[in-house]
Amino acid sequence: IGTKANKNIPRVAEALAGIQCRLVIIGALSSELIDALTTHEIDFENHVGLSRDALLAQYLRSDMLMFASTSEGFGLPIVEAHALGRPVLTSNRPPMTEVAEDAACFVDPFDVGSIRRGVLQIMENPDYRDYLLKAGSKNAMRFKLSTIADKYAAIYQRIASQK
Repeated sequence: IGTKANKNIPRVAEALAGIQCRLVIIGALSSELIDALTTHEIDFENHVGLSRDALLAQYLRSDMLMFASTSEGFGLPIVEAHALGRPVLTSNRPPMTEVAEDAACFVDPFDVGSIRRGVLQIMENPDYRDYLLKAGSKNAMRFKLSTIADKYAAIYQRIASQK
């Protein structure tokens, strides 16, 4: 999800070379990104300007979220994928590590081999995949609206009781 430089599509394409899969990319592709995908013979599809429902449909069609981003402000796709029961491969860098906690396959986003090993681990190890699904479901609960609201309420209560 996303096509800016931090989304790391050239390294993802290189990591996926020779793996039989389809990469679905949400966001406008530059000619450089198309060249990288084509060079590595990646079977890909691209979607731009999706509605919320169409984006949801793409998550539900997917087998995993690849979010090997080099940097992020938060990493909302991790939470979205967890909430929808999809395993997550993401970067071993903050904030992705904090957002995913122990519920993701962490890879070095600058190491093509690390990304590739992570993808194959999720694809080829059903026990690991099941672990990620269970941990992801639990992790998604941390971001439920009611959970967030309760945490804010507790903060406000603590502040109010200090006066």
